[in-house]
Amino acid sequence: LEEAAFQLQQIFRIDISIALNILGIESMRAGHCRAAFTCFKLAADRGYSKAQFNVGLCYEHGRGTEKDLEKAGFYYCQAASSRHPMAQYRYARHLLQHGPGSLQDRHHKAVALLEQAAGAGITEAQAYLGVFYMRGLQPQEKRGLKYLLQAANSGDAQSRFHVGVCYEQGLGVQQNLAEALRHYRQSAAAGNRQARERLRA
Repeated sequence: LEEAAFQLQQIFRIDISIALNILGIESMRAGHCRAAFTCFKLAADRGYSKAQFNVGLCYEHGRGTEKDLEKAGFYYCQAASSRHPMAQYRYARHLLQHGPGSLQDRHHKAVALLEQAAGAGITEAQAYLGVFYMRGLQPQEKRGLKYLLQAANSGDAQSRFHVGVCYEQGLGVQQNLAEALRHYRQSAAAGNRQARERLRA
């Protein structure tokens, strides 16, 4: 009976958190930012990762509460530790820009989180890693190209442009101007200004 009661408590706790998070999303859509933040915070404090991520967004952008990047980082970290992919991406960015500790430690942890988020299909993480590996102190061009292609294939026009640059300059791949043009055209068709300028050039 004790086990059954514990299981019911867990289910009830999770269901309440889901309901509060949904109520928060609906409140945000209706423009009731303070009410949304309150709902997200209640669910987040119950350990619900989606709500923790939403609280992070509220603190990062000052929606429904005062803007506070440190608190945003805290809630992104909480959600990321539950393997929330978008929170992993946001917390990695937070670590690189605002995080505590040595630059090397932050850098190492951020890259690990970005790799996890990219593996989960987060286009922003794939694009970020692609550029990161291309432009780092010790460039890893093939690795960078792999992530740029992933992001491009997910519809990111800027990453498609960067893939074109890789083919034009032979970065991480054999130089191929025809392939570069194909990627520039696709990127330009998706509205990328740099790709249009490159085609004109």
